[in-house]
Amino acid sequence: MDLNKKPVMSELLEKVKIRIESEFGQDIKSSQMDYDFPVFVVEKSIVVKVLEFLKNDPELGFSFLTTMCGIHFPENTGSEFAMMYQLHNLEKNWRIRVKIFMSEKEMDVPSITHLWASANWQERQEYDFFGFRFKGHPDLRRILNMDEMNYFPMRKEYALEDAGREDKQDKYFGR
Repeated sequence: MDLNKKPVMSELLEKVKIRIESEFGQDIKSSQMDYDFPVFVVEKSIVVKVLEFLKNDPELGFSFLTTMCGIHFPENTGSEFAMMYQLHNLEKNWRIRVKIFMSEKEMDVPSITHLWASANWQERQEYDFFGFRFKGHPDLRRILNMDEMNYFPMRKEYALEDAGREDKQDKYFGR
C-alpha cells in the first residue's frame, strides 16, 4: 500500500462526508475507510438522491459509475443483502463507495439507469445473480443465466461446488 495515498483518502472521506451530511443529515448511516476506499452507508430510501447529488455536485463530480454489485451476508439477520455502488471522479481520480443494506424480504431497489446508462446491464446482472428487483428498470430480466432458472446462484445459501468432492468444500473458498 502506498503510504502517501492514505492521508489523501482520509481527506476525501472527510470532504465527501461533510458535503453529504450537510445535504442528507442522519440518513447517512456511517462513513469509514475500507482498505483504500471511503465508504458511505446510506438509507435505501434516499440512495438515488445521494447518488444524483454525488454525480451532479460541482465540487465532488463523481460522474462515472465504475461498478455496482450485490453482496450477501447471511449472518446479518435483517440486513442480509447489500448493494454497493462504486463511483469515480475521473478528473481528480477520486473513488468512493456507497452502500445500502436490506433484508431478503426488502430487495426492491430503485433503478439508477436514468443517472447512468451503464447501470442497465449492471442492474440486470445483480437481479440475475442475487434477486435484487430494480424498480423503474426499463427491461429487468436475466442477462447471463437462463430465463428458466428459479434461483439466484451468487447467494451464499448455495454450495460453491459439488458436494461429492472432498477437495472443493466451501471452507476452502472463504466460507
